Amino acid sequence: MAQVTDKQPSVLRSMDWWTIIIYVALLCFGWISVCGASYTYGDNDIFSLGARSGMQIVWIGTSIALGFVLLMLDSKFYDTFAYVIYMVLLLLLFATIFNPHEIKGSRSWLVLGPLRLQPAEFAKFATALAVAKFMSAYGFDIHRWRDFATACGIVLLPMLFIVAQKETGSALVYLSFFLMFYREGMPGSVLFTGVAMVVYFVVGIRYGETLIEPSPTPIGPFVVLLLVQIFTAGMVRTYCKDKHKSWLIIAYSVGATVLSVLFAEFVLPFNIVYVQLAVTLILIGYLLYQALYTRMRNYFLILLFTVGSVAFFYSASYVLNNVMEPHQRVRINVLLGLDEDLKGAGYNVHQSEIAIGSGGLKGKGFLNGTQTKLKFVPEQDTDFIFCTVGEEEGFVGSAGVLLLFLALIIRLIKMAERQPFRFGRVYGYCVLSVFLFHVFINVGMVLGLTPVIGIPLPFFSYGGSSLWGFTILLFIFLRIDAARNMPK
Repeated sequence: MAQVTDKQPSVLRSMDWWTIIIYVALLCFGWISVCGASYTYGDNDIFSLGARSGMQIVWIGTSIALGFVLLMLDSKFYDTFAYVIYMVLLLLLFATIFNPHEIKGSRSWLVLGPLRLQPAEFAKFATALAVAKFMSAYGFDIHRWRDFATACGIVLLPMLFIVAQKETGSALVYLSFFLMFYREGMPGSVLFTGVAMVVYFVVGIRYGETLIEPSPTPIGPFVVLLLVQIFTAGMVRTYCKDKHKSWLIIAYSVGATVLSVLFAEFVLPFNIVYVQLAVTLILIGYLLYQALYTRMRNYFLILLFTVGSVAFFYSASYVLNNVMEPHQRVRINVLLGLDEDLKGAGYNVHQSEIAIGSGGLKGKGFLNGTQTKLKFVPEQDTDFIFCTVGEEEGFVGSAGVLLLFLALIIRLIKMAERQPFRFGRVYGYCVLSVFLFHVFINVGMVLGLTPVIGIPLPFFSYGGSSLWGFTILLFIFLRIDAARNMPK
């Protein structure tokens, strides 16, 4: 017992108190926002446990207590039991798939009497611990295919279980771990491939039905195939160090495209996409020849990128129309401007934009927001909590909240970079990636810039699961960081 007492002052002295201050500030602003979002005209007691604002105080208090407990544990505990914690959360995620309680179309909640818990929120820190443990093992090399594939498997396995719970938004958060992989040496081409797929999807779907007059050529497939050819040429130059072949690919690609456009414009209108497909197939054959002739591994990888790009693009439309749930499909169409639907899928975002815009520079004041008080914005105290900040605190308050999150991100980067061991650095960047993804997507969907995928804003959205999950994620890292300067 004396040993624990001796260590406590060291933990407190070694703590990153700037991060603690930011955490407390976010909790306070979050509680004020929950009050504003859940308050109804005529309510007399915002501190009552019967009100959401009162219950949020309970969640905040238990989160702080939980954070204190995490700080008192030995930092080696998290390294030693990382795989055990990960396996326990995987079992919980798997069991949740078969639970009989379906809430808002999702089976992601475990209902224990009056308590509802969402294992997906806790699986984030468990996955971060497990992947940090694996990547810090002796001999790990992210450039070795087997090691990288195993690390990806640790991240993607809980993601698959969460998708099976019909909780796609929470599952997409796990893609943020690839930012950590990039920091730890993952080739930039992998990250670029992900960005390219997003571009293909957006351009292909958004302009798939728009034609290049007078020919019957859809702009979407035309532009995407041209981008595939240009990206391929750029990869040949970057990874094969061959400027001549790169310029040759661009010359033939652009030349064939220009000639086809001129022919369709002045001679005979036809679908130029067929020419683009033919050029792409010839390019694939050329890459295969170069790969076999030179025996360069990079040509095989570029060939895989080109084939994968074409396959992804032509499967995107099928996935959108036949795999995705109807409400998800409508949300994407609304985001891309294909549907307006202000009474359906676009209603949330439209009302949220009205609420934020009505706040002006300084806002309407605490508990004075009209859009939120009259409940025009659905989920305004959970997924759309940021619109309450915009309406009641205005641009000044919204900017202040975003600056607090920016300060948190900067502190996390600094803490991660000063870790003496890879375990701490990898876990730190996992924490950073999760927070960055949540803030960017949540604020983006409230402003109508990203799809509505239903993920909470850290420390702001109402509920115990998300608040506990983010607190555990952060305070484990604070304990690992505090161990740097503590006596061994």
